[in-house]
Amino acid sequence: MNDSHLIYKIAFASLRSLTVEAARLILDCVGTEERFFEMSEVELRPLLGLRRRIYADDVRSRALAEARREIEFVRANRIRTLYFADPDYPRRLLECPDAPLMLYMIGDTDLNAARILSIVGTRHATAYGTTFVTSLLRDLRERMADPLVVVSGLAYGIDVAAHRGSLAEGIPTVGVLAHGLNTIYPASHRDTAVRMVRDGGALLTDYRSIDATHKGNFLARNRIVAGLADALLVAESDTRGGAMVTARLAAAYSREVLALPGRIGDRYSRGCNKLIADNGAALVTSATDLMRLMGWPERPQEGAQTELFPTLSPEEESIVEVIRETGEATLSHMLATLDIPVHRLMSTLVDLEMRRVVISLPGSNYRLL
Repeated sequence: MNDSHLIYKIAFASLRSLTVEAARLILDCVGTEERFFEMSEVELRPLLGLRRRIYADDVRSRALAEARREIEFVRANRIRTLYFADPDYPRRLLECPDAPLMLYMIGDTDLNAARILSIVGTRHATAYGTTFVTSLLRDLRERMADPLVVVSGLAYGIDVAAHRGSLAEGIPTVGVLAHGLNTIYPASHRDTAVRMVRDGGALLTDYRSIDATHKGNFLARNRIVAGLADALLVAESDTRGGAMVTARLAAAYSREVLALPGRIGDRYSRGCNKLIADNGAALVTSATDLMRLMGWPERPQEGAQTELFPTLSPEEESIVEVIRETGEATLSHMLATLDIPVHRLMSTLVDLEMRRVVISLPGSNYRLL
């Protein structure tokens, strides 16, 4: 993208009241970001049918001037820009109604990877929480058939434990920042941030280098932590705090919310225990729990013999065909579609799962491997 086009996109994305939906409506009306800034306020207001401050000439002029400053920082530091209309913008995040129009990124991580897990928790992490996160990441790296990307917020406690545990296992990890890429907070995590980028991870933010850092930024960035992933794991938390806010956001985005239970008297397990008790999160104590809940396939164990092209009976072929047609099929759907007694269908599904032809998912759902 040449600098002229990017300047207009940076300026357009900086109009903070714009949602993706509103941005698309505006562009449908005016055509391009350049045209939005070239038109006068008098032309824009009747065309778009709304009285909004962002149409004001002085607001748009200031946004363009700031974008011309910001692009110098972007180019000088080889920062990737991910605009909401770009093909490499995170598709999961685009599902969220409050997704940012522009993301700034240092690093080469694929934000559309097949399996992404966000891990959050208290800044006051205990040995219980950090040990669990470390062992979980080790087990996931050893057992998962697909590569994993881990997302967190680079904060003290559980966040940095998730990043460092990922680094130890060679898992790409993404830190979502509450400020521009011109700084790292907390400064004590700078070395970890450098290693994350160097080892295939990334630093990501929707803030420009010229944006001031406010307390509210840290809660606002939680929507990105929640929206980027397939699932959010709360490792430790009191009943109030950023991790609980992130869990509520993840649930609102229809993400799987998972939580590590703890002793009822432990302050930083109270939030997790409440999420589980209120059915706001699934209980997770191991990689086995997490992979089962998510339907993530397991890597064949070393030395195990796996049929590359398993021979199927006509009955097994009919089951596989029903699952293939729908992508995922419930047991009840197969019973209604196939002329197979329930006891034989269930035993055949178990056999197909053991042979790694299908995988069972929560809710008596089945999917092909």
